[in-house]
Amino acid sequence: MSQELRQDNPPESNDSGLHEKGLSKGTVGVMGLVVIGISCIAPAYTLTAGLGATVAEVGTSLPAILIAGFIPMLLVALGYRELNNAMPDSGTSFTWATRAFGPMIGWMGGWGLIAATVIVLSNLAAVAVDFFYILIAQLTGQDWIADLTKNLWINIPTTLVFIAIAAYISYRGMNATKVFQYVLVGFQVGVLLLFAIMAFTSDAPFDRTPITFEMFNPAGVESFTAFAAGISLSIFVFWGWDVTLTMNEETTDPNKVPGRGATWTVLIIIALYLAVATGVLYWAGVGTTGLGAGNPDNQESIFAVLSGPVMGPLAILMSLAIMSSSAASLQSTMVSPARTLLAMGYYKALPSSFAKISPRFMSPSVATVASAVAAAAFYVITRLISENALWDTITALGLMICFYYGLTALACVWYFRDELFASARNIIFKFLAPLVGGIILLVMFFATAIESMKPSYGSGSNIGGVGMVFILGVGVLLLGVIVMLYTRVKHPAFFKGETIKTGKNQAQKNLSI
Repeated sequence: MSQELRQDNPPESNDSGLHEKGLSKGTVGVMGLVVIGISCIAPAYTLTAGLGATVAEVGTSLPAILIAGFIPMLLVALGYRELNNAMPDSGTSFTWATRAFGPMIGWMGGWGLIAATVIVLSNLAAVAVDFFYILIAQLTGQDWIADLTKNLWINIPTTLVFIAIAAYISYRGMNATKVFQYVLVGFQVGVLLLFAIMAFTSDAPFDRTPITFEMFNPAGVESFTAFAAGISLSIFVFWGWDVTLTMNEETTDPNKVPGRGATWTVLIIIALYLAVATGVLYWAGVGTTGLGAGNPDNQESIFAVLSGPVMGPLAILMSLAIMSSSAASLQSTMVSPARTLLAMGYYKALPSSFAKISPRFMSPSVATVASAVAAAAFYVITRLISENALWDTITALGLMICFYYGLTALACVWYFRDELFASARNIIFKFLAPLVGGIILLVMFFATAIESMKPSYGSGSNIGGVGMVFILGVGVLLLGVIVMLYTRVKHPAFFKGETIKTGKNQAQKNLSI
């Protein structure tokens, strides 16, 4: 057998149905992917929104719960890497689940990814607009400007402008995206590290709390309820790294670069999160009064409360970092649904118009515009209904994240089932890692679904005694089933297995012998 045929991770041959789609090739390396991956996770935005709520659940075990949430993400990322090495395709979860489990499950995997990212796009735009007006107020000294974001007839048009700008940058292709992201990501990571350093070197912390090894022990969390709630929040703050894999067809080496980018992204993020989290605990403690991180009044935006006391006049950098984090993530997150829609259109799982590529920028044109329009429409509708509806839907994101991540991880195990025990490497990376990670996330999916049925879950809104978070989260997935059944009637080729073949192609079967 030739050296070429003995490679560990051969690419798919065309009899699988997988093809390049006309995207710009060779434009992104490992560094570019890591930057875009960090941007999509939006550490400044997720930390300011998530740290306070997580402290309220687990107290000083905050670092431990971040580590516990990081573990399934790393395990799933390893499974994603194996799938990408075998069949690099911009459809990622959609394509891989289709190859492993068949068209219907694969279609729902794609729907879960698209629904989650479109929903979070609207929230990112909203947060960017909030801090846009806060920043202007800080720069001008006019406090009333910060309140403009509460005026719907100012807030909604501004939010739509932010979404349109992000879509335009994304439409111009990966080179424009990279330049924009390098600047914003570098700035927000620098500000977060500065905050952590200043918290640890402060002469007068609010409630100095020594950092101990017990804080990093997941077994130290007091109850399973608190642990589960903390894990749910932790999973959300890590979500977004898979954007690095949706760009695999545009990388310098589609078989290796995306997997490396995803792995480095999650490793850098956990290090950054632990630095900032321990800084917050050291300076503020977990008390429920004053500047304590456990104070319910501080949970909506922990940095809005702590940046001034910790950073002094440099606090304006934190406001700018959070705004830039939201804006950068808004643009980078748009990359993911656009390329999934592109793949679904290309393989005829959706109308073929979604497969159109801009001849000038070599980026998804219709798919990018469709993602922006969907995010804009979702934001306008939910914001006009009520602010609670918007935030409850964001909470329901956890359901969709666990659903499509868990599904894709198990797709790795099933797809490689004939070679799982061929080597020690396969046992670890194709079997144990994705199996454990996928099971954890799917267990979290069902546990969160059951918990969210309670009327007190989320904002406390409910219909007929059933929590709004459950209704919205499960409702979005059920909507996907309806759209899928309609698409199956209108575009049957994909569902008949004519555009993507289920299972390995013959060439790859021969290579694995």
